[in-house]
Amino acid sequence: MSDPNVINMDERGGGNNFGWRKYMKTGIFLVILLVLLGLVVSNLIIVKEGEYKVIRQFGEVVRIIDEPGLSYKVPFIQSSTTLPKYQMTSDVSEAEINTKDKKRIIIDNYAVWKIEDPKKMIANARTLESAGSRMEEFIYSVTRTELGQLNYDEIINDEKSSRGSLNDKITEEVNILLEKDNYGIVVTDVRMKRTDLPAENEQSVYTRMISERQSTAQDYLSKGDADKNIIIADTDKQVREILATAQADAEEIRAEGEAGAAKLYNEAFSKDPSFYSLYRTLESYKKTINGETVIVLPSDSPYARLLMGYTE
Repeated sequence: MSDPNVINMDERGGGNNFGWRKYMKTGIFLVILLVLLGLVVSNLIIVKEGEYKVIRQFGEVVRIIDEPGLSYKVPFIQSSTTLPKYQMTSDVSEAEINTKDKKRIIIDNYAVWKIEDPKKMIANARTLESAGSRMEEFIYSVTRTELGQLNYDEIINDEKSSRGSLNDKITEEVNILLEKDNYGIVVTDVRMKRTDLPAENEQSVYTRMISERQSTAQDYLSKGDADKNIIIADTDKQVREILATAQADAEEIRAEGEAGAAKLYNEAFSKDPSFYSLYRTLESYKKTINGETVIVLPSDSPYARLLMGYTE
């Protein structure tokens, strides 16, 4: 009969070996699970609002994701890059151009643009920076052509400027060139921030501008003087017409008054002729006698008697 203790030792050892193998299998399974989970997570693609996700396989673009959300890529053989979907603003490098009247000016523009077709942009421009550079070249070329058809004062003078429509025209022409070469980008707006003169030309142009402004001011002053003279002449004419009308009315009223007075005198004097005679005599005294008057009359003349106070 064998020893029971030996049997127990064998059984106990076999049980430990079985448990160790079980733990090993569980650990390997967890590691594999973690690796697979990490692999899945690392190949998930989160697409945000306002961006494109470009999926490449062996360097070639196989898919463009333009809707926000979750997507995926094949592990190890596919990669993803991000391109902006929103509008971007670029400062175009300053450039010197010649106007129609042979003036040299420096133009400083900015452009608002966006990627419309990422596949076309990658196929023809390769990178975002390259696409921006090509856009700047087109803006410079179109701006130089358009401003070369305008005189300097038409560009800088607000009263004569066609800059508003010019910006729209430049934007349209640049988009035509970009579409022709399939760059996959669209320019929303091109604007001129600044138009400067080369340093050597500034003083002469400023002097000429001051002279033009002074000439314009003198024209305004001359026109104002002419208008003032016209207004004064019209006012004087109206005053003369008013005075003439008033004088005519006054003469008419005076004549009517004198006629009425004469009529009253005649009616009054006809009632008492002796009073009328006395009144006429007294009136004649007022006109013929003053401090230096010398009258020689017979003492018995009626006139002398009246002067001496004899009434009979």
